[in-house]
Amino acid sequence: MTALLPDSFTRRTVDADGVRIAVRTAGEGPPLLLLHGYPQTHLIWHHLAPRLAATHTVVLTDLRGYGDSDKPPSDARHLPYAKREMARDQLLVMRALGFERFAVAGHDRGGRVAHRLTLDHPDAVRALAVLDIVPTRHAYEHADADFAHGYYHWFFLTAGHGIPERLIGNDPEFWIRSRMGARHHGGTPYSEAALREYVRCFSDPAAIHASCEDYRAAASIDLVHDDADFTAGRKVAAPLLALWGEHSFVGRHYDVLGVWRGYAHDVRGEALPCDHYVPEEAPDRTAALLGEFFRGTG
Repeated sequence: MTALLPDSFTRRTVDADGVRIAVRTAGEGPPLLLLHGYPQTHLIWHHLAPRLAATHTVVLTDLRGYGDSDKPPSDARHLPYAKREMARDQLLVMRALGFERFAVAGHDRGGRVAHRLTLDHPDAVRALAVLDIVPTRHAYEHADADFAHGYYHWFFLTAGHGIPERLIGNDPEFWIRSRMGARHHGGTPYSEAALREYVRCFSDPAAIHASCEDYRAAASIDLVHDDADFTAGRKVAAPLLALWGEHSFVGRHYDVLGVWRGYAHDVRGEALPCDHYVPEEAPDRTAALLGEFFRGTG
């Protein structure tokens, strides 16, 4: 385990209805839940979390299937890795810590979990920040050849018969470093200590399988839930901040704020001078914008 976060971030494991979620907390003030993406852990926030802890009670978790959290078995419908289930984990964590209402920020997969959490439990989330994503439903509805090339892993990871698990498991370190290296543009270099931690966690075959199930759920049951909300006209009611990398696929291919305004009532945000891994590539600007947003929506 690395020492990228200061000792003030205490470790614990929270039982979320039978799924053990790895948690770290620090700071005082309004509660703020930070959710990581693929193929990482809570350490994607290692630059930002200590700064945000100066004004907030910061809660860092590993999503189910990732890091040191449990990797429950899946099923034919991929229901255990539906964003609805992953979001419920996070709600139960916050309740176990004594927080009935809180802010949440999510990068990548964590942003999709945070989006679902805010839709399913609107009374719990007072403000939402999503980093370098558009809604999953919109991405699939507008998929084209550019999307297939840029986001090929969305299709590769959903393949059946254990194909992605076998291929990634043959050299997980290569997969981690190649995926992250291909989506970096200037800015702050990745921490080697953080990369080693991502490799450690992702070298567990159960983590590889669980992460594939995450993507399989996104291409199936998550779309069922998303379509139901969209058809019913349900949108995010909480203030929403969207941040994205100007060099990322998201930044180059979508009107990010325009897209999110179709899914949320109160949307603001901007591009940052980086690629996909916003919290690690542009930590100073990201920390400033998140801090300003969450203070202003408290």
